[in-house]
This record gives sequence, C-alpha cells and structure tokens, in this order.
Amino acid sequence: MLRIAHTLETLAGGLIVSCQAYPGEPMRSPETMAQVAQSAVIGGAVGIRAQGPGDIALIRDRVDLPLIGLWKAGDADVFITPTLRHAVSVHAAGATVVAIDGTRRERPDGLTLAETIHRLKDLTGATVMADAGSLADAIAAVEAGADCVGTTLAGYTEERRKTDGPDLELLAEVVAAVDVPVIAEGRIHTPAHAAAAMDAGAYAVVVGTAITHPATITRWFADAVAR
Repeated sequence: MLRIAHTLETLAGGLIVSCQAYPGEPMRSPETMAQVAQSAVIGGAVGIRAQGPGDIALIRDRVDLPLIGLWKAGDADVFITPTLRHAVSVHAAGATVVAIDGTRRERPDGLTLAETIHRLKDLTGATVMADAGSLADAIAAVEAGADCVGTTLAGYTEERRKTDGPDLELLAEVVAAVDVPVIAEGRIHTPAHAAAAMDAGAYAVVVGTAITHPATITRWFADAVAR
C-alpha cells in the first residue's frame, strides 16, 4: 500500500501526457512514442500514459516517470485492457499503473471488474486505474478495489452524452462521491480545459490528442483557416 500511495502522490496536481498513435498512422511505433514521451518530460509532465506492451517497455526504458499503461485490444465495447491477461501483460511490460476498462459492462473473458482487479493485484501487486464512463461506474470501480479512477470513458458509453470538452460535471460528481484520486481525462483540448478540470477537483489531468496527435491538431487549424 505504501508503494501505491507513493506512485499516486507523484502524480498529484500535475499533467500526465498520453502518448498514443492510432493504428495505421506514421507515428505508430514504439520509438516515436518514446520520443514523444521524452519531449513531454522536458515540457513538465509528471507522468506518461501509453498503449501496448511495445510502447510501454520502450518508454519505461527511456523515461523515469510514473507510467500508466493500457492495451487497446479487440472490437468489443470493452477494449481498454479488456481482460486479465492483457492487464498482466501491461504490468510485465513496465507500467507503474495498469489502466483497465472500469465500466460495469461485460468483459470479454467473463470476469467481473472486481475479479479482474483482485486477481491482477494478487498476481502482480499492480496499482490499478479504472477508466470510468459514469458516476455509477466510478463508485463500482472503487468498491471493486481500484486505486484511482479516471473520467476517460465519459461520453463513450450510453450513460452520458459526449460533451464538447471535458465532462466537468461528471468529474465533480465523482470527486464528491469517492475517496480515491480522480484523474480527469477525455477531450481536454486546451490549457483552459486543464485548469478547469483542476478547479473541479481533479487529482491530476491527462492530455493526449491536444499534445501528441499532430493529425488532429492540424485538422483543427486547417478547419479554422478554411472557415
């Protein structure tokens, strides 16, 4: 428990940069993502979030910061570290924190969220982040043993509409309802969004697309110029 507390304390009040590229993109390689992560460190990130064992392992080798790891797999609704096997592999690759789908939806391997978290901790001692989509998800994830929760899936399940920018209402509700760190993630596209998330009670803020996804950032500017 002391190790878990220390890991999360190092993230408190800071920016976590999500270094991920979509399949088929030129930047989809562990080397590129490791370089992006190294650049994020220079910019002041307190942690990195990364996808897939290859990216996680190389970033772990290059960057001395807490590393939130996940594995996007399959085409089912639950695809963020969807099974216990994926979670164990993420930890083995070098993740400091293992992020898993933290919703109450059925998981591909048939395990419940609680069973997944308990078995993962028994096997690895991992710190677990539950990516939630609603207040009920977050409460259930904490009851299941998650060490922290994120608003990552807000707007991506049927329980909440997709907001333009971060779902600050959900963030505040989760902060008030649970006694573990709540990490704001999802559609945080500007420094003002990040500051608003902290004002709403976030323990830390994850930013991905607005920092590490050139194709989307370029599209934002190209659309603005075209108008």
